[in-house]
Amino acid sequence: MVIGTTKLSSKGQLVIPEIIRDKLGFKSGDEFVVSASEKDNAVLIKLIELPESEEFEALLVETRAHARKVGMKKSDIKQAISKARRKKYR
Repeated sequence: MVIGTTKLSSKGQLVIPEIIRDKLGFKSGDEFVVSASEKDNAVLIKLIELPESEEFEALLVETRAHARKVGMKKSDIKQAISKARRKKYR
């Protein structure tokens, strides 16, 4: 286990200590999912890792097969995207 300390800035930003960035291979531009447990007063930061292209292709094949099985059409997807965008910008 690697441990470091950091402070919360006035803008709500944290710097991940260099020792941890180096150990885990984090680099500028990496994206993370952040979750919190109020009960434990803890924050979890998880690197978002994109799947390899072969894995992504396999996911697409599986998703398309499932969509066909349940009768989903391209127009259903377009409608869902439009609906989500309307909610986001209200």
